[in-house]
Amino acid sequence: MAPTLFNRPVTIGVAGGTGSGKTTVSNQILERVGHKHIAYLPHDAYYKEFGDLTPEERAEVNFDHPDSLDTELMIQHVEQLQGGQSVEIPIYDFTTDKRKPETESVGPQPIILVEGILIFTERRLRDLLDIKIYVDTDADIRFIRRLKRDVSERARSVDSVIDQYLSTVRPMHLKFVEPSKRYADVIIPEGGFNFVAIDMIADRIRSMLIEQTEE
Repeated sequence: MAPTLFNRPVTIGVAGGTGSGKTTVSNQILERVGHKHIAYLPHDAYYKEFGDLTPEERAEVNFDHPDSLDTELMIQHVEQLQGGQSVEIPIYDFTTDKRKPETESVGPQPIILVEGILIFTERRLRDLLDIKIYVDTDADIRFIRRLKRDVSERARSVDSVIDQYLSTVRPMHLKFVEPSKRYADVIIPEGGFNFVAIDMIADRIRSMLIEQTEE
């Protein structure tokens, strides 16, 4: 079916603390439902530009505060996809804290999947989501996962990850992320390893996809 024939896409949000497994859950949904049916927007791609700051200034940036993200652009992209338009989402380089010159083209699909730590904190974005999923995982597990990720994928030192976790990640989680759980329609404990919950959600999304294509 051509994108212009879609009814309003079903828009799903997957949130949770850093290292909770929300990206794993999102990837499981993509695999089970099919990448070709889903327009995927990760909030991490929408970080603002900080590469022109000095190393000292960049060290002071609170990347876990909502102000560090260009959520306005994400809202615009979700609205465009819901309206049947393609979008160009940023590609963020976490080793330089800058967006790359190239972008990723995402076309309209019957399912829009939005994923990120802070996507439930902004009401305008939250109101665009038909289904809100919160991935809930113990803090110690989340910290270990973040530590391993930032060291291996983002060229960070162990000390810098620990310092950031204590100074901003944990306080911002308690201030913004954890309270946003109250907006969730579904809470998945144990993150991406809760295959029963993921299977149930994927089955529901597949049913909604069938309904979309039949109408």
